[in-house]
Amino acid sequence: MTTVFIQANTNGRLHPANEPSIAPLNRGFLYGDAVYEVWRTYDGVIFSWDEHWRRLENSARALHLKLPFSQSMALEEIKRTAAAFRANTASLAELYIRLQVTRGSGPIGLDIALAETADFVVLVQENTTYTPAKFAAGLRLSFAELRRNPPEALNPAWKTGNYLNNILCLREARARGDDEVVIENLAGAITEAAVSNIAFVRDGAVITPALAAGLLAGITRGLLIEKVAPGAGIEICEQTVRRDDLLNMSECFLLSTTKDITPVASIGEHRFRLGPGSTTLRLKEAFGQFVHGYADAHPELKA
Repeated sequence: MTTVFIQANTNGRLHPANEPSIAPLNRGFLYGDAVYEVWRTYDGVIFSWDEHWRRLENSARALHLKLPFSQSMALEEIKRTAAAFRANTASLAELYIRLQVTRGSGPIGLDIALAETADFVVLVQENTTYTPAKFAAGLRLSFAELRRNPPEALNPAWKTGNYLNNILCLREARARGDDEVVIENLAGAITEAAVSNIAFVRDGAVITPALAAGLLAGITRGLLIEKVAPGAGIEICEQTVRRDDLLNMSECFLLSTTKDITPVASIGEHRFRLGPGSTTLRLKEAFGQFVHGYADAHPELKA
């Protein structure tokens, strides 16, 4: 397996990511007591900086976790880390940027009062996307037997360091040879995939599960609903989607920060339309125009 260089920044100290940098008593390691965000660059510019930052603040607030920096300080550390990555690799590729904040270290115990100062880690590597062949063929998905943890327990809208629900659901799909998984909530409604939001096309209109079903408020999903789809003249709405509804859906796609819009070929035995003329590819093209316009408008976010 080829080793991928990842640049790390732990509490301001730059180092290779394969070098240890946090204590064994760190609560992110012990309990998943952490929040994080992931950005990517387009044309070398950090995309949707403000939207991701607001979600990080909301996740931290939900966990009663005080962030150890301001937004401007975080941007400075991310740019330092990105510059170090470029210097160490000479890579001009688009970047994957992950910022994780843990509650810090302290004596063993669940009480958050035991925590000391919060820690942060920035990770930067090349952003990878699906190959042209894989994109053209579409992703294969299947339903998980496990269900999504409900918002009343550990809300999936919080982007935390606890990802066991997603990990175990994705394990099921990968064991079947599939690319990704579809996770339902306790009521049998579709929520999302393991690392992506999901959407469908019916009669030319886009349908995506509502946040109330229990899913992450994806940044790409939000931009699609608020700006990209309306700008492309494509109807889009949120509603409950169940397995039986797939029979009426002609297309399906995943949405994520790192891979934006990706066509889905099948969920189980149900196949979807792919290729030229599809609503999915129209949205992909419209999203591409949107992100390049964003990059042109935000040179201050060059990384």
